[in-house]
Parts: sequence; C-alpha cells; structure tokens
Amino acid sequence: MSDTSSSPVWRTWPYPRIVSHRGGGKLAPENTLAALEMGASLGLHMVEFDAKLSADNVVFLLHDDTVDRTSDGHGAAAGMTYAEIERLDAGSWFDARFAGQKMPTLAQVAERCHALGLAANVEIKPCPGRELETGRLVAEAVRQLWAGQAVRPLLSSFSYEALEAAAAAAPELPRGMLYEAVPAHWRDDARKLGTVSLHASHRHLDGPQVAEIKAYGLQMLVYTVNDPARARELAAWGVDAICTDRIDLIGDDFLAAG
Repeated sequence: MSDTSSSPVWRTWPYPRIVSHRGGGKLAPENTLAALEMGASLGLHMVEFDAKLSADNVVFLLHDDTVDRTSDGHGAAAGMTYAEIERLDAGSWFDARFAGQKMPTLAQVAERCHALGLAANVEIKPCPGRELETGRLVAEAVRQLWAGQAVRPLLSSFSYEALEAAAAAAPELPRGMLYEAVPAHWRDDARKLGTVSLHASHRHLDGPQVAEIKAYGLQMLVYTVNDPARARELAAWGVDAICTDRIDLIGDDFLAAG
C-alpha cells in the first residue's frame, strides 16, 4: 500500500460543529435533495451524505447496497444503471409529501449545496468489490464539482481501500477514516492515508481517548449523536464536529447556546 502521508492536506478545520446526518436527519428522506433542503431550512451549514456508483459508474446518493429500504424499487444498486435508479421514488417510503424524490447524482447534490451554502462530508460508500473504483471516481467528481469553492468537502469512508484510492486520485482533498470503535491501528491508518480527521461512533468513546486522538493532531467527527446531553459532553471532551439525526434538537447554534 502506498504511503500518502506526504500528500497535501488541510491543516485547518473550516467545518461547522454540527452536521446533519444523511442530509436532513430524521426529518426528510435520507440522501435526497429534499433532505439537503431540510437541513438548510433549519439553519444547518453542513450535511453528511453517502456516495456510491451505479452500474454505469454514475456517482449518486444511497446508503445501502440495495435500493429496497429507501425507494419503491428492488435489487442491488451495483447492478442498476443510473437511468434505472433515477426512475425510482425515493421519498414516498418516508412520507407521502416527499413522493417523487429521487436518488440524486453527486452533480445535482453539489449544485444544491452551492446554492444553499452547505459544507459537505461525503461518505464514500462502495458496494462490495467496488472499493477502489468508487474511491477514485467519487474523489475525482468531488474535485471537479467543488472546484473553486472556499470550503472543499471532507471525504470519509469505512473502507480503507476506498479512502486510499481517493487519496491517490485527489490528494489535496481532506480525508477522515471512519470507524465504529476506534481500533489500535488508528495512528498507522492516519499516517498512511494522510488524514486530517478521525470519525467514530460516540458510543465507544471516552474523554481520555478523545484527548489522545486530538493530541496526535487529528480533528474528530463523532456520529450519530441524538441526545443533547451527550452532545454537550462530547463537545466538552473536545470533539470538533457532531453528526446528528435530531437537527430539530441539536441545531447549528446548539453548542454556542450554552
């Protein structure tokens, strides 16, 4: 594996402290343009969403490997062209008022983020066996679609291979490795991938571990924090960003409010 620790990465952290999970948290169908609009309507300035590839290599938004849970379609996304995916209703499963929402392309999402003034955490979500090509194509698309923007998206992934491919394709884009529980080898991952941040589930964290990661020089994003008291505790430990579904309770100014 290549060592990308010498690649140019951001040494500053320009992102808001509260991040809306999958666009609109639990208030809109996830990974849709309506979700982005929901986050922005409640004053959020940063959204997280999941990016993967269709069978014909179009980068679009979807969390799962199949389209079943969040649309009226069935089957593996990796086996469907984007033209097939685009015909699916990705909103009615959530609520009838979102009927007709689509799984948008990353290009459509970038346009909407620019219009709404939203920073982005793009989670690279490869289907099994497509780690390298997904990491590469998502990074190349982000580089092109956010060219000239003051704040570039933060790339992240649970897949080491996908994030390594993203680093090779667009080394100037900031990256964060995603974990459920932080493993013993997190320092090696950070060095090899040239990451600026570490992203982890809040459920397995404690104050000393956060302090150790911060002392190493990484920023920290924690997910998915839906309890306001827990959000304040994590902030007191020094985490830099909190990803939440409950954007109605944990809003953009939540931590500034005391």
